[in-house]
Amino acid sequence: MTENLLQFIWQFQYFNKSDLLTVMGERITIADPGTINYNQGPDFLDAKIEIGRTTWAGTVELHVLSSDWIKHKHGKDENFNNVVLHVVWQDDERTPVSPPNVPVLELQDRVPKILLQRYEELINNTSFIPCEKSIHRVRDLTWISWKERMLAERLLRKSAAVELLFQQSNSHWEETFWWLLARSYGMKVNAAAFEAIARTIPLTILAKHRNQIHQLESLLLGQAGLLNHDFKEEYPSLLKREYYFLMDKYRLKPAHIPVLFLRMRPGNFPSVRLAQLATLLNESVHLFSKIREANTVKHVRELFDVHANDYWHYHYKFDEETEFKKKRTGSGMINSIIINTVVPVLFTYGNYHHENKYKLKALEWLIQTEPEVNYITRGFHNIGIENKNAYDSQALIELKNNYCDSKKCLECSIGNAILKQE
Repeated sequence: MTENLLQFIWQFQYFNKSDLLTVMGERITIADPGTINYNQGPDFLDAKIEIGRTTWAGTVELHVLSSDWIKHKHGKDENFNNVVLHVVWQDDERTPVSPPNVPVLELQDRVPKILLQRYEELINNTSFIPCEKSIHRVRDLTWISWKERMLAERLLRKSAAVELLFQQSNSHWEETFWWLLARSYGMKVNAAAFEAIARTIPLTILAKHRNQIHQLESLLLGQAGLLNHDFKEEYPSLLKREYYFLMDKYRLKPAHIPVLFLRMRPGNFPSVRLAQLATLLNESVHLFSKIREANTVKHVRELFDVHANDYWHYHYKFDEETEFKKKRTGSGMINSIIINTVVPVLFTYGNYHHENKYKLKALEWLIQTEPEVNYITRGFHNIGIENKNAYDSQALIELKNNYCDSKKCLECSIGNAILKQE
């Protein structure tokens, strides 16, 4: 038995309440078990408990053993002065001395053995998720509401991160979007490096050169440290000359996080992604404003459907010529940008300005975007859980990372439903 499980049992009253007595033989009626307290103090607040012929209003404290009251030094804590009932799994003292004058209720003989067995199975399960064998018995309505909750938690956490960047950008939405957009183009391996690059080149500087693609490339590739070489070809040599001129003009300090090429597909090389990002800057101005005004996710996709300039059709890296292939951003990359940048920033913008239309638009665009395919979504697919769109995949990722992996089954509606099943 754990205190978390005991809290769960008390919160949902999963025990036999007939002929309920304190350890001293006083009759108990639970009018209201109270609300769980996640802060300092007793476990449940605002409870109403009838003991004998008196109804008490106050707090309820739970312990696995009644002797834990003394062990946790609650007798010296004023927060526990209003405790009207001490609920324990086992009364190991068998006396009313801890806490003094507070009735004790023992539950160990009143909880269904099947609930304890199911909980033990969940906690000890080493499968992809703890409830892998039982999850199919959960009602669709429970799944729908819990996915909604998971997505809300994920978006609110991402929103907090976006708001922090917004503060760091001096409350500039376009700048905030630019930093996160660059991060998305860096993908997982170079995300931090690309964000660092974006932070070293303000949009005001990029705007002055937006009509000159080679100058945009020189700024991005130069700040990434990719122009610090002697080149055989003319184009990278041109970019190098441009970069050192612009670096001196704007007194730019290069990003100090190196970009990586190892174990990456050539199409994802940082040189190619930065060249694509330069083209996007060349073709679009006030990008976040355009996204806010977009009516459909199709329009958003069209904004990001760009390809690097002609030099990169024959290159993945400088001075290494290859067969012709247009370096388009690609559908998968666009999906990633929508999921990880467009939706979080748009949702945060709506939340910040109290405009639900932007939050609803962000949610709708997730529904209209293809689902992510990774080890988490594949794991859910293998046990028969559908992943129809990015709304689903974001919810499943949140569930796996923040509930299943840490086995927070008692805090999960799916885990609750399995434990409660008849």
